[in-house]
Amino acid sequence: MARMTAAEAAVEILKLEGVTNMFGLPGAAINPFYAAMRSRGGLHHTLARHVEGASHMAEGYTRAKAGNIGVCIGTSGPAGTDMITGLYSAQADSIPILCITGQAPVAKLHKEDFQAVDIASIAKPLTKMAVTVLEPAQVPGVFQQAFHLMRSGRPGPVLIDLPIDVQMAEIEFDIDTYEPLPVYKPAATRRQVEKALDLLQASERPLIVAGGGIINADAADLLVEFAELTGVPVVPTLMGWGTIPDDHPLTAGMVGLQTSHRYGNATMLESDFVIGIGNRWANRHTGNDTSIYTAGKKIVHVDIEPTQIGRVFAPDFGIVSDAKAALELFVEVARERKAAQLLKDYSAWAASCQERKATMLRKTHFDNVPVKPQRVYEEMNKAFGRDVRYVTTIGLSQIQAAQLLHVYKDRHWINAGQAGPLGWTVPAALGVATAVPDETVVALSGDYDFQFMIEELAVGAQFNIPYVHVVVNNAYLGLIRQAQRGFDMDYCVQLSFDNVNAPELNGYGVDHVKVAEGLGCKAIRVFEPGEIGNALEQAKKLAAEFKVPVIVEIILERITNVSMGVQIDGVNEFEELATAPGDAPTAVLGG
Repeated sequence: MARMTAAEAAVEILKLEGVTNMFGLPGAAINPFYAAMRSRGGLHHTLARHVEGASHMAEGYTRAKAGNIGVCIGTSGPAGTDMITGLYSAQADSIPILCITGQAPVAKLHKEDFQAVDIASIAKPLTKMAVTVLEPAQVPGVFQQAFHLMRSGRPGPVLIDLPIDVQMAEIEFDIDTYEPLPVYKPAATRRQVEKALDLLQASERPLIVAGGGIINADAADLLVEFAELTGVPVVPTLMGWGTIPDDHPLTAGMVGLQTSHRYGNATMLESDFVIGIGNRWANRHTGNDTSIYTAGKKIVHVDIEPTQIGRVFAPDFGIVSDAKAALELFVEVARERKAAQLLKDYSAWAASCQERKATMLRKTHFDNVPVKPQRVYEEMNKAFGRDVRYVTTIGLSQIQAAQLLHVYKDRHWINAGQAGPLGWTVPAALGVATAVPDETVVALSGDYDFQFMIEELAVGAQFNIPYVHVVVNNAYLGLIRQAQRGFDMDYCVQLSFDNVNAPELNGYGVDHVKVAEGLGCKAIRVFEPGEIGNALEQAKKLAAEFKVPVIVEIILERITNVSMGVQIDGVNEFEELATAPGDAPTAVLGG
């Protein structure tokens, strides 16, 4: 048995659980933990500029690569409360991250000591476990349990709060015999899978809805194999985008009120059977009136979390299972039935889905000045190709990007889905780029999202974390402005002003180029659509040369209303639709 401080034991456990990267900020109450990191070695630390930023970096790091668990660290008091948005975002999207906070000494917790806050109680509703460790000898077990919980069942975040005297106390800990706890994941039974396939076989126009749980389970290849065996078209959710390539002949498009395709919604309304795997029937996907979504359909729901079955609507059949475990059985049974010639031929239905995909398109090719945003996504499709990893959060930029960009691999669309916190994109992109340093990472923000946590760009400059950040600037809170149309107002959403230091911006307010350059990054501004492609190519070269984030700011027209509605059969199209191939030259047509 080795004798060491509790903080040193925690550091050793992190390494034994596979952690290599940490994101955080030191402070007085967490300094013993930092001292242990320094003395023990083996962990790379990225110094964030804001603790919320560190939590989003941890999220991006987890989301980028199967098996990763991002870890963020902060001191006591406001550092923990700053992490709450990151915990919410991670919990909402089933993302495991570990937040570690310092705390006042145990004896001072009830005395309103400086920066002493009951962070465990605050974080509890947003985590799988939130605990203030009061006994030093409990530290190894608490960290072991944290990793067990983050990986078991529905993944999610954990917060561990460490009083400074607990960190510094010496304990006995046997490093050599430590083992991670076995991970628990529920698994479908063969009888359940056979029943689900019987229900599918009774249908004429079936669909598979592929959710983010498939990505969390690292089961995208199994999904594609299952779709190909059965011939059933696939609708990825926003969180499941990339589980099947956009140009696969069985990809039917996304469904929903905002981040959706015209052809995806039309296909969903035509279908008579849906099997959802690893999805949660989010209202942005189903619409506010689920009876429209479910009308005329049998629905099977497969989810790792038992209480998720029936939460939004009652399916005809529910299966509690990890997505990978379920898909392994679906593939096995489908193979057997195909060999016995017992699978129905859905080729005519799949062909009709592809016909909609080839014809129900939105126009992207505009030559307007100021630039229309549709042209930006067209140029991004051309510039970045199949292997790019996109990172974004919320806003008209994210909604329209999901309508017009293309994703071909799982974990190549990294998005804060349910929470959608503004400011998430910059730190999350830094976390993604840290996890996959040899890949092309492209972030996308509107001007307001970009401004929320713009200071984190300095982290990318300091630690040489290159990526390309496309900023579409209309000097507006665009999504809120569009929502205010229903109230007949345009109130408190204008970001425009005459910048006395940058008259060339013509009233667009903040000079993002100068701010980015001041933070140690490279930046390019574009005013005309014909300049976008060259700017994106130049950005890739600058990122490779200088190893820093590179911003491409594109000045947009002030007002664009993006396609959306309140039901999937009533999405409003505000802009021109494609009527000829040249109107949408980068669209993925039917296979």
